[in-house]
Amino acid sequence: MWQRDRMDSPPVDVDLALVGGGGAASLVLAALARHRVRDVRIAVVDPVHRRGQDRTWAFWGRPGNDLDELLSASWSRVEVVTPDTRHALDLSPLRYAMLRSGPIYERAAAAERRLGVTRIVAAAGSVDDDGERVLVRTVEGRPLLRAGWLLDSRPRPPHRPGRTNWLQHFRGWWLRADRPVFDPARAVLMDFRTPQPARGVSFGYVLPVDSRYALVEYTEFSPHLLTGAAYDAALAGYRDLLGLDPARLTVAEVENGVIPMTDGPFVARPTPRVVRLGTAGGATRPSTGFTFSAMHRQAEQVARAVAAGRPPVPASAYPDRHRWMDAVALRALNGGLVDGPEFFGRLFERNPASRVLRFLDGDTTVAEDLAVMRSTRLRPMVTATVADAAGRLRDRLAPSRHPAWTVPPPVVDSESPNVDAPGH
Repeated sequence: MWQRDRMDSPPVDVDLALVGGGGAASLVLAALARHRVRDVRIAVVDPVHRRGQDRTWAFWGRPGNDLDELLSASWSRVEVVTPDTRHALDLSPLRYAMLRSGPIYERAAAAERRLGVTRIVAAAGSVDDDGERVLVRTVEGRPLLRAGWLLDSRPRPPHRPGRTNWLQHFRGWWLRADRPVFDPARAVLMDFRTPQPARGVSFGYVLPVDSRYALVEYTEFSPHLLTGAAYDAALAGYRDLLGLDPARLTVAEVENGVIPMTDGPFVARPTPRVVRLGTAGGATRPSTGFTFSAMHRQAEQVARAVAAGRPPVPASAYPDRHRWMDAVALRALNGGLVDGPEFFGRLFERNPASRVLRFLDGDTTVAEDLAVMRSTRLRPMVTATVADAAGRLRDRLAPSRHPAWTVPPPVVDSESPNVDAPGH
């Protein structure tokens, strides 16, 4: 690996370029090294010289993959709690796992060295694709590199605003206790006993690393962000609801983040030789904000293609029918047609946990999808389906009617940089 810092140098010429050096690019680099890709000139363009422990992901899947040795914790049992019920779920044969970003970045750095990657410490600007090569310029307009293929993981809003535009926004405290207070064998996946917003859904969750250290988080699905003081108040309330004594706890780290929840389309391949990854490439599940598993799949598919000499184009992150189901669910929640805690509680109450989790990962059959649909209340979902169909028809007749919409900047405080939500 060599690093290019001088911006007055001639443009670098490579076969494959990655713009952005976060989670999506790091997973791709590790997968390329794991598949023993050789004789491919690779460059990474990222303004951050070295990334540290800046985010946390959590996801579900089967044990026995390349991520096992990097995990901070994993659980085969989780709880989903509503005001009326507590569901203790056995996830077998799946597991819920937590992964901090530091090990992912370290593995990517090692992969860069093995692959002989050129790292360019700069912010990429415009991207021009002539169908044969892709030219990347700096934000000032100077030529930076030319590549046969470009993988772009920079965050961006959808191609157009959706019919529903919500956000998943959150704050989490990494709590260290002076005595054992957490159950390291069980995570709380969703706890809907939190006060519910006037428009939206809120929940807390607990991801214990051991009996004295855990991530405790407050999350909302809603159209608007809160103030920093409001997130702290909600977290303090949830901590008290859990029966945790603040005098015996230390807040070791703080995490914040914002993830789009929208049925607006993300274009995964805007030009012939540019491929978008991560949220920009459709990896975020609109109804939940989950992203990491789809990013991991994208990385594996890209690496397999490059190793076989094929174009590095991953499959769609989720089936079209799941995106339609997400759009209907978002409309039902946005319109107040369903109660959020009851809606999610019924999914886990009336389906095996593994089916719900595989559904949220886009990995269920049509028959399983129908079973998931049957677990929701019929009348409000039919109403949402009809309204969604009418909205799609209006979009066809007047495609420019949508106002401009962009994802607001993440909530950032002095204790910690922005992170992706655990579970995402």
